[in-house]
Amino acid sequence: MPLDVCFLNGEYLALKDARVSPLDRAFLFADAVYEVLPVYGGRPFRLRQHLDRLQRSLAEIGMSAPLTHSQWAQVCAELVDRNRGQADGTGDAYLYIQVTRGAEYGRNHAWSAGMRPTLFAYASALPALSAEMLADGVAAITAGDTRWARRDIKSTSLLANILLKKRAADAGAFETIMLEHGLLTEGSSTTVHVLSHGALLTPPNGHSILPGTTRAVVEELAARIGLPCVSRSITEATLRAADEIWLAFSTRGVVPVTRLDGAPVGAGRPGASFRRIHAAFLQYIGELAATPAL
Repeated sequence: MPLDVCFLNGEYLALKDARVSPLDRAFLFADAVYEVLPVYGGRPFRLRQHLDRLQRSLAEIGMSAPLTHSQWAQVCAELVDRNRGQADGTGDAYLYIQVTRGAEYGRNHAWSAGMRPTLFAYASALPALSAEMLADGVAAITAGDTRWARRDIKSTSLLANILLKKRAADAGAFETIMLEHGLLTEGSSTTVHVLSHGALLTPPNGHSILPGTTRAVVEELAARIGLPCVSRSITEATLRAADEIWLAFSTRGVVPVTRLDGAPVGAGRPGASFRRIHAAFLQYIGELAATPAL
């Protein structure tokens, strides 16, 4: 559920009153990038890494960073503070940040020089990882990867993603896990981790997948609990024969997949390694609580 106060082009105002031009290139062309980051106890989680990825996405579409990391950190802190009264008392939320190339008078595929970017951010209540998800896991389906070729850019051009997510919802599943040329890429809104023969596998970073910030946390925590983590190509056969499958994403951390295309994953219940990584994730959040966000 969105919270009341947002940030738009340097001002804090009611989200319901925020307005942008219909000629903004985000509206006309999805010419924009974004980030989503969780806030635990009022503290943005892995803020530097999210802002690093935002800056990388901007560079990849030919835009300069409109704000420094410190300026974005101040925007995040202000949004958390101004919306604190609506939270559930924990200070948990998530922040959405979007930067568009801006608006010009007309519709031109090749943009004009010197455009003023549109900066937008808002806060929402952080959805909890439910007791049911922890106990039973979630279902996923597979589908071919129909997205564009630069998935490493966190672009607002998400039509293929939302069609794939709706495909999962229509099948009574939580996520669609995508395959391309017989290899795993990622979920429609998640990174996929595969536990196979005692090692945690993830596809290598590149143009085919988004470099996941929560993925990096999982890899660090896997090392902490002594679970070998390997980045390599993962075949469809390896995915389907996995002992455990996890989804990693900013708004819920790590979620176990216990059914894939109707078949059980492993024993059909969240596995022992998931329980260990989930506990390590919660411990890590607690360790960061009293440290600077940036």
